[in-house]
Amino acid sequence: MTSRDQAHSPESINWKKILRGPLALIGVLWVVHLFQALTGVELGMFGVYPRNISGLRGILLSPLIHADFRHLLSNTVPLFLLTVTLLAFYPRVGWRAFWLIYLLTGMAVWLFARPVYHIGASGVVYGLVAFIFWTGIFRRSIKTIVLTLVVTLLYSGYIVGILPNQEGISWESHLLGGLVGIFVAWWFRDVTDEDEGEEEFPEREPHDEPRYFLPRDTFDRPRMGQRNSGWHSDHT
Repeated sequence: MTSRDQAHSPESINWKKILRGPLALIGVLWVVHLFQALTGVELGMFGVYPRNISGLRGILLSPLIHADFRHLLSNTVPLFLLTVTLLAFYPRVGWRAFWLIYLLTGMAVWLFARPVYHIGASGVVYGLVAFIFWTGIFRRSIKTIVLTLVVTLLYSGYIVGILPNQEGISWESHLLGGLVGIFVAWWFRDVTDEDEGEEEFPEREPHDEPRYFLPRDTFDRPRMGQRNSGWHSDHT
């Protein structure tokens, strides 16, 4: 194993440090929702309300607010796993990519979505899925391609969430979050980590001649003999 391989092998990743941020984020989501459930205070008014000045606060607050426990649970697991993946395998851009996705998704929803309150972290989740998927497309290293395949396997069903006219679902957040994720992946396409240098594939030395089972001129010899004997024909 080379030093490059050791840089981000599972044993070398500081999991305690990486898990701290995602756990804190999930903790905030649950504290906010428990506050709603226990006090009866409705926080939906703090979501993104497009093209309204008061709705700008939702750019920061809307991912922290959920309609019910089912809504919260549906976002908790993917948000945690995707954020951990982002920080563990893309340490150079992890938090920068996360906050760009977080803020740009909210801004895009404020600019382009329907004039209703949009709440929940699903837009950020879609942004993270798109970022990890498209980073593999843009960088094309072994690590990023493997992560792309894993995300495709686990979250391919999310494509349904961007279809319009779904009652009670902010499909705009999903769609715009995905587009933001693609943009952020493109923005950081050249900011690679230590284990994403040129992949080391075995190459044949230039002086090594290719080996063939038969001599290359095997099938030329009969024709040469015929040509020398003067035999020829114009008929088929």
